[in-house]
Amino acid sequence: MGKKHDKKVRDKELAGATAGGSTKASFASSTGDHAKSLDEVNGSILVPQHAGYFRTLLAYTGPGALIAVGYMDPGNWITSIAGGAQYKYALISVILLSSLIAMLLQAMSARLGIVTGKDLAQMTRERTSKGMGIFLWVITELAIMATDMAEIIGSGIALELLFGFPLIVGLIITAFDVLLLLVLMKMGFRKIEAIVATLVAVILFVFMYEVILAQPHVPEIMAGFVPHPGQLLTHKPMLYLALGIVGATVMPHDLYLGSSISQTRALDRDDSASVKKAIRFTVADSNIQLTLAFVVNCLLLILGAALFYGTKSDLGRFVDLFNALSNSKIVGAIASPMLSMLFAIALLASGQSSTITGTLAGQIIMEGFIHLRIPLWAQRLLTRMMSITPVLIFAFIYNGNEAKIENLLTFSQVFLSIALPFAMVPLVMFTSNEDLMGEFKNRPWVKWTAWLVTAILIVLNLWLIVGVFTG
Repeated sequence: MGKKHDKKVRDKELAGATAGGSTKASFASSTGDHAKSLDEVNGSILVPQHAGYFRTLLAYTGPGALIAVGYMDPGNWITSIAGGAQYKYALISVILLSSLIAMLLQAMSARLGIVTGKDLAQMTRERTSKGMGIFLWVITELAIMATDMAEIIGSGIALELLFGFPLIVGLIITAFDVLLLLVLMKMGFRKIEAIVATLVAVILFVFMYEVILAQPHVPEIMAGFVPHPGQLLTHKPMLYLALGIVGATVMPHDLYLGSSISQTRALDRDDSASVKKAIRFTVADSNIQLTLAFVVNCLLLILGAALFYGTKSDLGRFVDLFNALSNSKIVGAIASPMLSMLFAIALLASGQSSTITGTLAGQIIMEGFIHLRIPLWAQRLLTRMMSITPVLIFAFIYNGNEAKIENLLTFSQVFLSIALPFAMVPLVMFTSNEDLMGEFKNRPWVKWTAWLVTAILIVLNLWLIVGVFTG
């Protein structure tokens, strides 16, 4: 009853005036009668029609933060810090290129959702055979599980470091944080966006503070932004880590998520100007937030290089990083327990914010590919259980051994890089299709840049796989 009443109120609001103008809610015939993506929040947020640029941008600000947390989740931490500790600033150019690729892909993802009223999962299932649809769904679900592994392990270890919980207990607690998302959804999507943005700010300021204390050599950092592809291709360990950074930075599930939450703002798809405006401000929000994610990832690598390069310290684990920050023999005079605690707090913030977006993406993928319609709480719990079960099994087999469990992290990020083209190819195809996108199809330079990036990533992944199997 309450849900029907809310819908009636929303419909009345959409039909009325907002911020000096009117917002008309209608959907083009191309959307048909299909179930809306994230139906409980789809088109639920009103936007001003005749406000200034910054007020309008503020109304569209939010989805970008949810997208950005996927680009700074705990999976990024190990790969980026390890990249700095092993190769100093050489791999910072990989972060730059990955971030630019992310901006391009997320803009295309948002465009797809806004123009068609369907998310990437719905569109892929609709336009592929049943067998191919199932294959892509399996790959995407595995990518979600790989993403969640990093979030679950990161949150579990953060709870262990902060409160002394055994790791297995911390992992089990993370299984129930999905219930937090259900509470937040009841409060409204804007509340979720605000909470996630706050967690992102915590991560940013913690690492900015720690990097300032580390006093890195700025000219070396700037030189690191110049790519050295020859060095990557001839050095397989560096290539493996570079692909881990790509997999951790450009997340497949974020492409599905972006195509869905871009639809949370109300618009009239029959009105070209309304669609154009939604695309413009949604992409602006996305690029701003992804720039912050880029800064965080650079800070992670810079921290690894400034504090740990040449120390021969074992920094392949979160616990090692936590301990190293309070060890004066490794990081010198700046070492303190406070630095370690700030690291753990940022890790927990990262894990929890990523959990929210990962669970939403799991729902989008499950509904879009296999049309699974079950109660919301059961659906969110199911997507969480699918992700946490392998980690718990691994944890029990190795009796909570952090070193063994964290070995999953880098592998999971490399798998994400391998899975990425399976989301990129349909995305580029759909957004370049004039029959589907009309005047909003990709411009030629966007289309061919996206195809070039996809081809390069596929070749690098094949190179990596061959290298692994040939030793």
